[in-house]
Amino acid sequence: MKKVLILANHFITLYAFRKELVNELLESGNEVYLSLPDSPENTYFQDKGCKIINTPLDRRGTNPLSDFKLLIQYVKIIKELKPDIILTYTIKPNTYGGIAAGFLNTKAIHTVTGLGSVYIQNMWQRKIAVFMNKIAFKSASKVFFLNEHNREFYGDLGIIKKGQATKIVPGSGVNLNKFKYKELSVSKGTTFTFVARILKDKGIEEYLEAAKNLKSLNPQLKFQVVGFVDEEKYIDLLKQYQDEGIIEYLGKRNDIPSVMEKSSCIVLPSYGEGRGTVLQEGAAIGRPLITCDTYGCKDNVEEGVNGYLCKVANAKSLEEAMRKFLELSMEEKINMGRKSRKKAEKEFDRKLVIETYIKEVNKLIRDEDSGYENVSRAIK
Repeated sequence: MKKVLILANHFITLYAFRKELVNELLESGNEVYLSLPDSPENTYFQDKGCKIINTPLDRRGTNPLSDFKLLIQYVKIIKELKPDIILTYTIKPNTYGGIAAGFLNTKAIHTVTGLGSVYIQNMWQRKIAVFMNKIAFKSASKVFFLNEHNREFYGDLGIIKKGQATKIVPGSGVNLNKFKYKELSVSKGTTFTFVARILKDKGIEEYLEAAKNLKSLNPQLKFQVVGFVDEEKYIDLLKQYQDEGIIEYLGKRNDIPSVMEKSSCIVLPSYGEGRGTVLQEGAAIGRPLITCDTYGCKDNVEEGVNGYLCKVANAKSLEEAMRKFLELSMEEKINMGRKSRKKAEKEFDRKLVIETYIKEVNKLIRDEDSGYENVSRAIK
């Protein structure tokens, strides 16, 4: 029995995107440990057979003392557990877990799920982040990226070296059994749905401005906003737009497939994504997509085929993309949704992602010729 340690920043990032991978690791006979912040919801994985290691972590904090404590915790966990391999996701687990794994000479696979605000907004911490990531990724067994741009970006910064073991995977993938195809209803009006954490980088300001302009021209249009507020400054702004009847704020939802089924078009004007899971989920449901012509977003859309692309941080361009969708006939909208689903089946199936991770884990901690079973059992 091999020990697999997964470092994550929150329950929901594991549950929403990687629970099938965790299930497959367990069913393959591995002993799986999860290091993540304490949460009542962690019992979900505990009941599956995982061993939980409560690890305090401030996802968005920049306190160097807190981060140093996290590094010490990771060193202590790895030293005591002696895992055969470590899987890390998101910025802080990648950085401090990577440094700890290298210090203790432990095999590790890091996944860069996105660049994060520190790079997107060119924040003052950028130089520090680059320095820390260079140390963290230096001894990585493998680094997974969700798009080619992010891999090149890390290469240009010197975080990864030429010839280092890296691989592109299409995001976390989509559970196509959960996100089933539902054809657009011909009897309902048009509903645009924004699904994401509410923060500037996701394009919430551009979405609200475009919604306000279009709503003034056609009061029958509906604009939904779904997701928890990750930057407090938007709490009052969302309330204002809802009170004015421009949007409907649905908050954080656990029934995203149901929300998407009722939508006409999924909109994510993000400044950049790892791969844009929300867009892939919308495609799987069979919805046309509108997103920005930038890394991790444009990979999910074929212009005019299953959606439209707009410029980054440009509300006018977003509004124009929405107008293009509104000008389509109902038959054209339905056909665009069907093409979204076909693209999801071909490129976004979560089984493909799990296969890649399991093969790499087997290669690193077992004989390279070790048998690999079909992972379909993990997708339920």
